[in-house]
Amino acid sequence: MFIVEEIMSENDKLEPEVIVEQLRALRDQIADFGPLPVKRSRALHNVARADLEFVQAAINSIGASEAVRQAVGVSAEELRKELDLAGRWSAVEDELRALLEGVGAANLTRRHRIGLSGLQAYNIVRQLVRKEENSNLLPHAAEMRRLNRFGRQRKAAHPPPSAPAPARQA
Repeated sequence: MFIVEEIMSENDKLEPEVIVEQLRALRDQIADFGPLPVKRSRALHNVARADLEFVQAAINSIGASEAVRQAVGVSAEELRKELDLAGRWSAVEDELRALLEGVGAANLTRRHRIGLSGLQAYNIVRQLVRKEENSNLLPHAAEMRRLNRFGRQRKAAHPPPSAPAPARQA
């Protein structure tokens, strides 16, 4: 289990570094964990997507014939356990996808708050530099103006080609 007493922020939420550490520890405990090369992944997907009824019929045939069991090298009971385990791991996949989506949404919200504060600061600085007593903000205003990508017209990469002049006929 995880010890969550480490770095906690003022509102009792885990810091990102602690979560990363815990995820890495969790990753080490997952059987068969690891990325696959694209080619290998595609090959596995093709067979892994076999129809469930087909798989069940195949397991039943293994259970019905010792010759089939020996040829396949695994018992029907072992395959049933593996099928059950795969189903339980799919619940883990769903939860991890939801977790990733939630973390992404939370971070998007953070970035939005930061960006909005930056835009507000820019607008305030633009107003303040109009007065001489705030001239110390002029370099900041110039830098923000240079870096601000909001409200600018995009330059066309290439001007649209003009239509060629019609060929003269003699």
